[in-house]
This record gives sequence, C-alpha cells and structure tokens, in this order.
Amino acid sequence: MHQPDADSPTRSGFVAVVGRPNVGKSTLVNAMCGTKVSIVSDKPQTTRTRVRGVLTRPDVQLVFVDTPGLHKPVTALGERVNATALDSMDDVDVVMLVVDATAGYGRGDAWVASRFDVSRALVVVNKIDRLSKDQVFAQLAAVAELGAEGYFPVSARTGEGIGALVEHLAARMPDGPWFFPDDTVRDLPEEEWVAELVREQLLAVTHDELPYSIATRVTEWEWPRIRCEIVVERESQKGMVIGKKGAVLKEVGIRVRRQLPDGVYLELHVKVDKDWQRRPDRVERLGY
Repeated sequence: MHQPDADSPTRSGFVAVVGRPNVGKSTLVNAMCGTKVSIVSDKPQTTRTRVRGVLTRPDVQLVFVDTPGLHKPVTALGERVNATALDSMDDVDVVMLVVDATAGYGRGDAWVASRFDVSRALVVVNKIDRLSKDQVFAQLAAVAELGAEGYFPVSARTGEGIGALVEHLAARMPDGPWFFPDDTVRDLPEEEWVAELVREQLLAVTHDELPYSIATRVTEWEWPRIRCEIVVERESQKGMVIGKKGAVLKEVGIRVRRQLPDGVYLELHVKVDKDWQRRPDRVERLGY
C-alpha cells in the first residue's frame, strides 16, 4: 500500500450515506468518488448491500459507505437491507443524511434521522438542479428543524455543490493511515461487481414489477469467461427477463459488456427460486 511521506500527516475515515429509498445516495457516492462505485437506477431499493467507495487525495482518504434505503420492510429481504443500513452507521466518523429536494422533507426523512445522533450529522439536500433557488431555500429551511451540524444543497447528477461537500468531509476526518491502497475506488469483489452490473441493467430494461424479484450472482469465474445467474420468483418473470426470442437478455448482456474489459465472455442464465425474497434462508444464500 502506498502511503505519503512519514513527515506528511494523513487523515482518513468513514462516511455513512443514509436516507430513504430513491433519494440519490448511490449517484451521490459516485459523484463524490469521481467514478462509478455503486449501481444506480430510478427504482427504489436498488442498493441492497453495503458498498464502499474510496476517494484518496494526497493527504486524506474518504471511505463512503453507500447504504440501502431505509423503509418499512414487508419481506425478509426488506428486513435484511434495513439492518444493513442501520448497522452501517456504527463506528463511522460522519453520518450523512440525504434528502430528495424534489420530494420534500417529510416523515420518512424524520424517521431515518431519528435512528442516529443528527446533531453530529450532515444533511445533504440532493437534486437541487430540478428546483428554483427559492424552492431550494425552502427545502433547506424545512430540514433546518433537524438541528444537524451542517447542511449542503447539491446535485449529484450535475456535480453542483459536490466540491464543497467533499472539502468539508475531508476536513472532518481524524488523523490516521489509509484503509485502502491509493488506487482502490471500491471494495466490492469483482464477482459481486459484475453481478451488480447485471442487476443494474436488468432494472433498466425490464418491467416495473420485476426489480424486487430479481437477484444476481456470479456462479463461475474463469477469466475471461463469466457465468452470472439471474434469480426470479416465478416462471412468468423468467419469460420477462429472457424476453421475446431472448431480446431482453441479449440487451442486458450488451450493456454489461460495455462496462467490462474487452474480450470478456459473459453468460447469463435465468433461474426460478419461488418467493426467494420472503424466505430468510434464500435471502442469506443470495448474499444479502
């Protein structure tokens, strides 16, 4: 692991990025890291596990913990992802609550804020590119009741406000050595990253009723050959994922390969595991 000169003190720490589903946490982490470390989609609950993105500068390393959206769970999968998000707030240096400016601050945000000491946290009002200045001020006034340490209006999509947020976080980090090599951008194993890319593209091209029912995992990795299994809950969903004459699966494969090194041979296979997301043993087996 490369470290700066011993005479140059370094700072490092962890930042938990929390909030309701679909407020833009993953897009924000990607923007702060300057590269893609989390998959994104417009579907709620895209993030299911803890994903760490790493930003290393000459004197500071920030480790962002992208978490699943906190919500009222109705399945074993929902229970698991909520627990993952809540556990992620333990032993971090900063908790950052992300609020969707377009949806407005509401009871769901207040409930998430009640799960940690908000007086030591930052509140990030995201998606300000979609609002007028007056509307942004109104949203900042609304979240001010939380009594947080700081408030940052940003647009993860356009990058507005990201620089000021990162500078503030860097200044908050305690003295200490780096946790990851300086060329690390995410701590997700490559197999899991490919499985996530497959799920991201499935969310992009399949029907709205499918997102919660889809799980992906790499079952064979003999570079450059990768076999990824797509798990659904019902036979009817299997047909949707494959598409007419395999069109959906083919499109997903094309989109994923664009994000992988040249020469990769990606095999996609669809499997039915009835009601997997409601069965704790299956949820655990699929890595959640």
